[in-house]
Amino acid sequence: MAGAADDSLRDEAELIPLSALQHYVVCPRQVALIHTEQQWEESAETADGRIQHARVDQPASRRRDVVRRATGLTVRSFALGVIGRADVVEFHRRKGAADTVFPVEHKRGRPKRHDGDRVQLCAQALCLEEMLGVTVAAGALFYGQQRRRIDVAFDDALRERTRQVAAEVRELLASGRTPQPVPCPACPKCSLKPRCRPDQLGAGGGRVAAYLRRRLAADAGESEA
Repeated sequence: MAGAADDSLRDEAELIPLSALQHYVVCPRQVALIHTEQQWEESAETADGRIQHARVDQPASRRRDVVRRATGLTVRSFALGVIGRADVVEFHRRKGAADTVFPVEHKRGRPKRHDGDRVQLCAQALCLEEMLGVTVAAGALFYGQQRRRIDVAFDDALRERTRQVAAEVRELLASGRTPQPVPCPACPKCSLKPRCRPDQLGAGGGRVAAYLRRRLAADAGESEA
């Protein structure tokens, strides 16, 4: 049952990819295609995003004035059940106090209507809190098309939302099933659309399932006769 995080996880091999949380908010089927069926299709958008991420994907640490900026930092949370990489984590030095930890996630496009990016960023914050033993109150999303940051506060509602999404993703991947395709606004630009075929399978999936149920029922009736 999806819900609270499983505190019993202690092996990193059991952790799911943190990036899957953002994919799940957009489309649960996409998560299963990528992580269960191991399918992937490169597109101009995904290639551009990969190139833009190359700089922040490399592990490095630089300091400017009172801010130390770490890139490509591996983060994980056994409580949340996820592991991944944070694009940028800023450590803001405070006199006489612990550094303020501030994660920044880079995105190639622009802000979206769904909260997948905010969930992904909050998951990074929860990982950092567990790893460093600190409170991470806020972070930021940097969108490449707009070239600006949007601050995100990690309030109770977003934290609970993130835990719920993580639990649902872990449940989906553990089941080994791939949800039926359901057309959504993200479909036209999804690189997996040729493999997913939501326009061909979405409506027909129910008809196929109904047909199989009828055949199974008929076969069972014949065997009993």
